[in-house]
Amino acid sequence: MKLSNCLSVAAFAFLGGGLRYLLGHWLPLTGILLSNLLGCFLLALLTVALIERGRLREWLSLGLGTGMIGAFTTFSTFAVTTAQLAAHRPLLAGAYFLASILGGLGMALAGAGLARKWGGR
Repeated sequence: MKLSNCLSVAAFAFLGGGLRYLLGHWLPLTGILLSNLLGCFLLALLTVALIERGRLREWLSLGLGTGMIGAFTTFSTFAVTTAQLAAHRPLLAGAYFLASILGGLGMALAGAGLARKWGGR
């Protein structure tokens, strides 16, 4: 394990986590859903456009993908929010769950598709 990779993941995670916190603060009801959907789009775009094509150094691809986008998105908060909603508002919990899962898949497909369109693939 390279020190530069570890430092890159840590530094970018600081940024991604901070951005998620701010988004959740500014949009308390939808911020986490938005960060997860945007993260799906950005990770797919980044992966197809730059990482798969070897256009980024290892430390930078790890920092951006694992660090920043990994910290920007949050599966644990998605799971807890779904469970909390299910206890009191089961229909809203179902809608939140479907929006997260299907929306995340759709956003990942859109990000990958856009990257392929830009890259001629």
